[in-house]
Amino acid sequence: QVQLVESGGGLVQPGGSLRLSCAASGSFFSSYIMGWYRQAPGKQRELVASITSAGSTNYADSVKGRFTISRDNAKNTMYLQMNSLKPEDTAVYYCHNFQRNYWGQGTQVTVSS
Repeated sequence: QVQLVESGGGLVQPGGSLRLSCAASGSFFSSYIMGWYRQAPGKQRELVASITSAGSTNYADSVKGRFTISRDNAKNTMYLQMNSLKPEDTAVYYCHNFQRNYWGQGTQVTVSS
C-alpha cells in the first residue's frame, strides 16, 4: 500500500511563491510516474505537471514557466515549486501515482490579496 501525503499549501499574495511536497511511503517510488493535479471549486480536476522516473517533465500550458516539478528519490518525495502565483491558481492540489492510481488527501493553495 502506497500512502501519499501533501504539505506546503497556504495563503499567498499574487506574485508570491509556494513549494508543495508529496511524501510517499512504500517501495519503488523511484520507478513511478508521479504528478500534481489541482481542483478549483466548481471545476474538474486537472493535471498540472508530471514527472517520470527518469526525471522527464510535462506541464499544463497555464503553469509553464512558473511552476517546476521535481523529485528526490532518496527521500521518496516529489515537489512542486510554484512562482508568480495568480488568483486562478487557487485550488486544492493533489499528489498522484499514475501506475498505482493512488491519490493524496490534497493541500489547499489560495492566492489572494
